[in-house]
Amino acid sequence: MESPLVLGAMMFGTTIDEQTSFTLLDRFVERGGVWIDTADCYAFWASSTGHGGDSERLLGRWMAARPGVRDRVRIATKLGAEPLESGSWPERRQGLSPAAVRTAFSGSLDRLGIDRVDLLWLHQEDRSVPIEDTVEALAGLGADRFGVSNHPAWLVERGRAHAQAIGSRPFDALQLNATYLRPRPGTLPPGVAHRFGVLSDEQADYAAEHTMELWAYTPLLSGAYDNPAKPIPDVYDHPGNKARLLVLDEVATETQATRGQVVLAWLLSRGIRPMLGGSKPSQLDSALDGVTLKLDDEQVRRLDAADHSAWADPYARH
Repeated sequence: MESPLVLGAMMFGTTIDEQTSFTLLDRFVERGGVWIDTADCYAFWASSTGHGGDSERLLGRWMAARPGVRDRVRIATKLGAEPLESGSWPERRQGLSPAAVRTAFSGSLDRLGIDRVDLLWLHQEDRSVPIEDTVEALAGLGADRFGVSNHPAWLVERGRAHAQAIGSRPFDALQLNATYLRPRPGTLPPGVAHRFGVLSDEQADYAAEHTMELWAYTPLLSGAYDNPAKPIPDVYDHPGNKARLLVLDEVATETQATRGQVVLAWLLSRGIRPMLGGSKPSQLDSALDGVTLKLDDEQVRRLDAADHSAWADPYARH
């Protein structure tokens, strides 16, 4: 049975060594995992060169070493955020001009060792380039689907409208930060470097209205839900989240699951596909178990209404 979990390969080949990365990838596929997510800029901040590409190269080596595995997995990669020079991000990055898009995508295919990807993401917005120009560049690339990460809803709509006008495939997926707890207004959680990176009510409503997939990065707060050594970030410290944590603990006890597993199950109940970026097989197994957890309607209702603001639920679907 296909797992809805996405394996994030961000640190594969840098802080996660090749042997461990191969072990995680093998285990993911063994347990029904299909989608693997990477980016051309991963992980420039942990690389000796100051540039990305290590994650894609490692995935290329893994697929080459596992004949037939390409037919069992779907590869998603991103472009637009690679620094032009070491240390130049975010002021000087690749961006989304037609020339940059074509060059970046060619490099990704070369590093991955494949001739197509299953999903190509625009990593972050680039206001210096009309989205229409970017969409026209995407139309000729070897990707089965296109998605956007860290973009405002209005810009996604402009891009989709232009793709439809020229007979090209429109964006059909959004990748944003989402979890059960809500950050305080006006703040960004750790690891979110984009002002439109946290899933908002408008983005969720737009995705639902246009039947777009939603992918959630950092859904488990890098382990903070269950690891006492990792405190929940301060941006989540407010009364509404205290109420949500109480209900989260209740449902975890009722289901004999961890907090994180309940969070994954809750995201799926909202139609959101969670992404895992763990570095240990035990973390991967726990997440794969979590996405099989079925919450009943009453548990979902309690989790939704925990802070008495279900009317403002950014993950609500209609």
